[in-house]
Amino acid sequence: MASTKLCFVLGFIMAMSISSINMSLAARHLLQTSPSLPTIPSLAQAALPPLPTLPMLQAALPPLPAGIQIPTLPNMPSIPKASLPPLPAMPTIPNIPTTIPNIPLNIPNFPLASPPPSN
Repeated sequence: MASTKLCFVLGFIMAMSISSINMSLAARHLLQTSPSLPTIPSLAQAALPPLPTLPMLQAALPPLPAGIQIPTLPNMPSIPKASLPPLPAMPTIPNIPTTIPNIPLNIPNFPLASPPPSN
């Protein structure tokens, strides 16, 4: 609630500052001036020496010994099934009246006390 009020206040302050006359004139002045941006020179391409090539070593893995067996993975335990209670019933939405009641436009006359007699 406080953050929405803060956002509203900040938005209001920004709108008021943008809508001021000086800000509008400055923005119009910036839009009417044509920017002359300097051209950026292209950078010189440096000549790099070629990368050296390394001789590829042919590394071969030694074979596994014949007497060693790879162990098998253990069985995973079964996951228990979760039993959830049934969902509650959705509440019904109350009927909202769609007609606007008539508002009396005439003001009833109330008997006022008569002014006091003048002497």
